[in-house]
Amino acid sequence: MTIYDIDVTLENGESYSLEKYKGHPLVIVNTATKCGLSGQFDELQKLYDTYHEQGLEVLGFPSDQFKQELSNGADAAEACRLSYGVTFPMHELVKLNGSEAHPLFQLLTSETKGVLGSKVKWNFTKFLVDGEGHVVKRFAPTASPTQMKEDIEKLL
Repeated sequence: MTIYDIDVTLENGESYSLEKYKGHPLVIVNTATKCGLSGQFDELQKLYDTYHEQGLEVLGFPSDQFKQELSNGADAAEACRLSYGVTFPMHELVKLNGSEAHPLFQLLTSETKGVLGSKVKWNFTKFLVDGEGHVVKRFAPTASPTQMKEDIEKLL
């Protein structure tokens, strides 16, 4: 299985295959609007604004697995847009860890290890995926999205 075999659902309920992003580097991030790290939305948006025309996609996946998110993906996405000016795609709420983890996060965490092994440690864990669908690097929740610039530029 590759990332392109996985379907995801936008906050409005529309499902699509990640194959749509074949050939594009991706930043995939689990988000939470009530998290102390939510200031990273601004930095993620800046990455998106800076590199989107060159092919970068940023995909946000809200999760309440750490009890810091609103009740559904639509509310979370609206809060991101209103509070942080987010224009990159936001998706429905997903589980990150355990037997109910979304297949996307099962794949991402199986290909890159973090402090807690394959589990997602906290909100705003960021995964960088190349245009071939390979997970290139995992960034810790506390890592600023701006620390990803050099790695992103290598993939563009």
